[in-house]
Amino acid sequence: MARPRAAARTVEHPDLLDVSLQQVLEALVDPVRRMIVSQLAQADGEKSCGTFDTPVSTSTLTHHFNVLREAGVIRQYYVGTTKMNTLRADELEERFPGLLSSVVSASAA
Repeated sequence: MARPRAAARTVEHPDLLDVSLQQVLEALVDPVRRMIVSQLAQADGEKSCGTFDTPVSTSTLTHHFNVLREAGVIRQYYVGTTKMNTLRADELEERFPGLLSSVVSASAA
């Protein structure tokens, strides 16, 4: 008897038109979340959840990823069982011009 196929794992992302500037700023005010954003910007692509260098536990890091995703800052998706992360840089630039690049530059300084 054939086993039923498991549903593909997906992650919900907000439409950036539904995200307020306040929500994005609140997501970026936390230093750990800025570290995540900076590391993604430096990676110039995608990073798996387990490859970030942060001073917090895995469960706390998961919370920070969720806040960033719900604010429209990052996009998460699965490759097999690995959750990958990318910045929504182009979309954020269109919605809030200069915001993300300014935050990343200020964090690097």
